[in-house]
Amino acid sequence: MAYKTILVHVDEAPHSAARILLAGELALQEGAHVIGVATTGISRFLYQNETVDEDDPHLARHLDILRARAARALAEFAPRLQAMGVQSFEQRVLDDEASAGLSLMARHADLVILGQLDPRQRGPDVPADVLAASGKPVIVLPLAARTSATIAVTRDGVASSGGPAPARHILAAWNASREAGRALQDALPLLRRADSVTLAIIDAAARPGVFGDPPGADIVAWLERHGVHATVALGQGERQGLLKRGGDVGSQLLALAAERDCDLLVMGAYGHSRLRETLVGGVTRSVLDSTTLPLLMSH
Repeated sequence: MAYKTILVHVDEAPHSAARILLAGELALQEGAHVIGVATTGISRFLYQNETVDEDDPHLARHLDILRARAARALAEFAPRLQAMGVQSFEQRVLDDEASAGLSLMARHADLVILGQLDPRQRGPDVPADVLAASGKPVIVLPLAARTSATIAVTRDGVASSGGPAPARHILAAWNASREAGRALQDALPLLRRADSVTLAIIDAAARPGVFGDPPGADIVAWLERHGVHATVALGQGERQGLLKRGGDVGSQLLALAAERDCDLLVMGAYGHSRLRETLVGGVTRSVLDSTTLPLLMSH
């Protein structure tokens, strides 16, 4: 597997530049084509609604404003990629809501790069929505400053290039689930190039026979056959409540990533709701909300 088409969400947020730079770095590594997409926020279903008058001058003016705003967001997309030496890219203004439009376009891409949901702003949970609906791996870049990877981002979200290549030290969460297996498969291009890969297994003793003997042996062997050397870090979560359920696994993963100075966390994203796929599970939600390092997630 290789990332030959990388889709990146571009908007007017200051940290949007970090997504473009990461997309550019990965494109240079993979020989990939980059598609930068800015959305107007108007659902594509509006155009299918027969009650909407397309000739309404007020509607036309409103759409023009939204399209101009999306175009402004893309103003630095091409110059940044050109400055990095990326040869193959395109940009699009999409008449759609961000979650729906990006999910649809992601089906024609190998990897999607999004920004972390800003808790100070009201709006759709784009990372969770795209994870649930696109069927493709998603890299979520955090809002917080980070300087250990190719992109240096200030606390104001201003990005600049010039550091080492991204994803040199990777922590991968392994719970033997379908989602975790999918995430490792989707992350193989990055895992092969990493300087170190650590597999985090939490509470292996609570599920005997699931992780191999010793725990992690089977998945480590699978990775070795793909040219990835990985080590295993076993963790023991605090047991809480009368039923002695595990504690906050998300916090444990982020703490381990910080302890090992990792610059990427790979994990499966999953939820428990049969009514709404966009409702992600507790560990996924905790990590999405709290991370200060990039995430690669698959659902």
